Order: sequence, then structure tokens, then C-alpha cells
Amino acid sequence: MSSMESEIRSRSDLESELIYLGLFNKAKDIYFELGADAVLSYIKSSHRLLSKVYHPDLNPRNKVKAEITQQRLNKLSELIGEMKDEEIIDLIRTGIGTEKKKKKILVVEDETSIKTMLRDVFYMEGYDTMAVSDGEEGYHMFCEYRPDLVFTDVVMPGMSGLDFVKKIRKVDPHIKVIFFTGFLGISSLKKELVREVSTYGYQVLSKPCRISDILDHVKRHLNAFGTVDVFV
Repeated sequence: MSSMESEIRSRSDLESELIYLGLFNKAKDIYFELGADAVLSYIKSSHRLLSKVYHPDLNPRNKVKAEITQQRLNKLSELIGEMKDEEIIDLIRTGIGTEKKKKKILVVEDETSIKTMLRDVFYMEGYDTMAVSDGEEGYHMFCEYRPDLVFTDVVMPGMSGLDFVKKIRKVDPHIKVIFFTGFLGISSLKKELVREVSTYGYQVLSKPCRISDILDHVKRHLNAFGTVDVFV
């Protein structure tokens, strides 16, 4: 790789990391309002602060998210060290920096191992994810978090997944839902699931299901226009 190609790669990588961490657009505003010294100070001080905030040891409940962000911060630190200040300033001045808003997924699953697995997988795929253990907690989290997609078990203690979805539908009639269940053989349950799917365009995945299939259906369901009537 030539020095020019390496410089272009570093510039692109730095822009990507700043966008991922939500720093690019603010850095651009600071540059045009306060100048080069201020924007360099902002980027470097933000990196140091976020490295402390996202330290995995300080975030035991969200360790996967903290570890992933810490890795991105380490990459940012390497890039800042490799590039000259003038190169960083030029990137902020001329870069587009279009920040894509992350899609938010709420996982509602009473089996701890499955809940943790889904949360971690969705995190690593770049989704903003929250995970709770039952329908009642899910309802309160839904009202606060306002996700783009709900991924929920059906049979849970207390409020079932079906009742949970009926409740959140009163808050957001257009919320996208994927049911995840191992009880499709129960005729009465399947009948109600079919009614929900056919009426509201939800989707049902049966346990067990390969991670690749889960991610494929999540991506398709989030991007779907109209209804998705699929049992997998």
C-alpha cells in the first residue's frame, strides 16, 4: 500500500470511528464556530472521557456494549496518534460525516441465557439494544426506550408476549414485532399468533433458530414496507 493510499485509509477510518462514537457532527460545529485548536481539544478530550465512561469494569450490566465501544475508542486513539493534527482538521473541515441513527431493538425474554445471547449479538451487529426479562418490565422499557423493533418470547411468567404486544400497540400501533417461541405446536397459541401476524404484519421465529437466520429476519423486518407474514 502506497503512502497516499495509507493516508486515505486512515482518514476514512478516522471519520468512521468519529461517526460511530457520535463525535463527528459536533466536531464540525466546533471547528466552524471556534477553530482548529478547539476541535482538536474536543476530539482528544472526548476520547479520554469516553474511555473512562465505557470501561468494561465500570459497566458490569452492559459489559458487551462497553467492550465493543472501548475497542472502537482504542482504534480512534491509534488513528489520532498516526495522523498529523493538520490532517485531522482537514478531515473535520471537508468530511461529510453523515451519521446514521442506529436502529433500536427491545428484547423481552425470560430465559437469561437466550436474553443475554440476543442482546450481545444485536449489540455486535450495530443495533442499539435493551433486554428485559418479562412483559411488565418490557412495557415500561418500551414506553421509555421507544424501539424500532420488539423481539419477544411468547410464553413468559406473568404477562405473556401476546398480551405484552397488545399493550404496547396502544402506545405505538405501528411497532414492528418478531415473536420468538418454542411452543408453536400448541394449537390455541398458534391460532392467536396467526391472527396477530396476519392482522399486524408481525413475524414468528421458532426456537431453536440459527443466529444468522435471526439476524437476517431482523434486518428484513426492520426494512420491510407493508406486512411480513412468515413463520420460520
